[in-house]
Amino acid sequence: METLRLTSEWDKVFPKSEKINQSKVTFHTRYGITLAADMYIPKNTTGKLPAIAVSGPFGAVKEQSSGLYAQRMAELGFLTIAFDPSFTGESGGMPRYVASPDINTEDFCAAVDFLSVQENVDPNRIGILGICGWGGMALNAAAEDTRIKATIAVTMYDMTRVNANGYFDSEDSEQARYEKKNAMCQQRTKDYLNDSYALAGGLPDAIPEDAPFFLKDYFDYYKTGRGYHPRSLNSNGGWNVTSSLPFLNMPILQYISEIRSAVLLVHGEKAHSCYFSVDAFKRLTGDNKELLLVPNAVHTDLYDHLDVIPFDKISTFFKKYLNL
Repeated sequence: METLRLTSEWDKVFPKSEKINQSKVTFHTRYGITLAADMYIPKNTTGKLPAIAVSGPFGAVKEQSSGLYAQRMAELGFLTIAFDPSFTGESGGMPRYVASPDINTEDFCAAVDFLSVQENVDPNRIGILGICGWGGMALNAAAEDTRIKATIAVTMYDMTRVNANGYFDSEDSEQARYEKKNAMCQQRTKDYLNDSYALAGGLPDAIPEDAPFFLKDYFDYYKTGRGYHPRSLNSNGGWNVTSSLPFLNMPILQYISEIRSAVLLVHGEKAHSCYFSVDAFKRLTGDNKELLLVPNAVHTDLYDHLDVIPFDKISTFFKKYLNL
C-alpha cells in the first residue's frame, strides 16, 4: 500500500472545536488505494460509539465542508471521519485529479471497512454523509453496502446525470454526448503523447457580472478566504480534462429503490441542483426515507453556513437510526 505524507498542523478552513479530539488516519480500498482522513472523537467518551464517514463536495478536500460536518457530528456524540476521495487531497491514487463513479463509491465502502474494525466503534451503527457530488456517491454506496444503517446526502449532485445530460437535462441527446466524448477522447491521445494529464481548470480568479448565480456562489466559497484551500481542486487547477468520461457512460443510482436502510436527502430550496434530490427521493421506497428542503437556501449555503445547515435534523436522524 502507498505511504502518504500527511500534514500535522491544523490547516482546515474552520476553527477547531475544544469538544473533540482530532487525529490523522489512513485506510485502503479494494483497489489498493490508500485514503487519508481526519478522525474526530468526542472527548470524555467510553465504549463503542456509532460512527459516520463524511466526504464531499465534489472537487473539495476534507479540510473544507466534510471536515466541518464531521467535527460537528463528533460534538454531538458520534465518532466521525472526513476523508479525501481517491486521487485527491492527501489520499493516494494515480493519476491525480481523476474521478470514477465506481472507485468513488468504493471510497465510502472502504471507509465503512475501516470504521467497522475500530475498537471504539460499534460496527452495527455506521452511517455515511455525502455532500454535493459525494452525496450521490453516498446514496450509490447505500444501494450496495448493507452495513450502512443510515445515509444523508446534502445538496446532492448526481454526477453521472449532469455529465451525460447537462444541467436540467438540457443536453440529453446522442449528439451532445458524442461531442463531449469525442473531445475527451481526442484529449486522451494528447495526454498519452505528453505522458501527462491536462487539467480542465478550476474556478476562474474573477467572475463576470453576468455569470450564472451558482457560479458566483461557488466562487464565493472556493476562491475566497471563506473556503479556499491549497489542496482543493475547485480552488485551483480542477479535474483532469478527461475525468468526466466514465460519468457519461456508467450511471449511478440505478438501484436506489432497493435501499432498505434509512436515507435523508437535504437540499436548499433555491439551489440550482435541487432537482437531483427531488427526483432521487421519488425513487426511494419505504417509510424510513425523508426529503428536507431548506427554505431560501442555495447550493453552497449548505457547505458551511452554520445558521442554515439543519444540524438539529441531521443529528436527530442519525441518533434515531444509529441508536445514540
